[in-house]
Amino acid sequence: CFNNPGTIHAVCEDYRAGASIDLVHDDADFDQKITCPMLAMWSTTGFVGRTQDVLKVWQDYATNVRGLPLPCGHYIAEELPDEAYNAIKAFLSE
Repeated sequence: CFNNPGTIHAVCEDYRAGASIDLVHDDADFDQKITCPMLAMWSTTGFVGRTQDVLKVWQDYATNVRGLPLPCGHYIAEELPDEAYNAIKAFLSE
């Protein structure tokens, strides 16, 4: 799907928002935590997974979060589609 110009545009807009309006929204909601159940998945080989306690980071923002570190790069669903699918399916089945 990354050969689709619309996809590239949407990805760029997501990164743009992350460096602008998302920061404003985060500041406005700083004292509120996500209360719905949340599954965080991350790469163990990337910079964040190697240098941060990713689950702890999300626990600062959510009251009911569990985590799943995965041995892959940045694109979890593309690199480990079966593992991602099974984790999401199990999470949503609870």
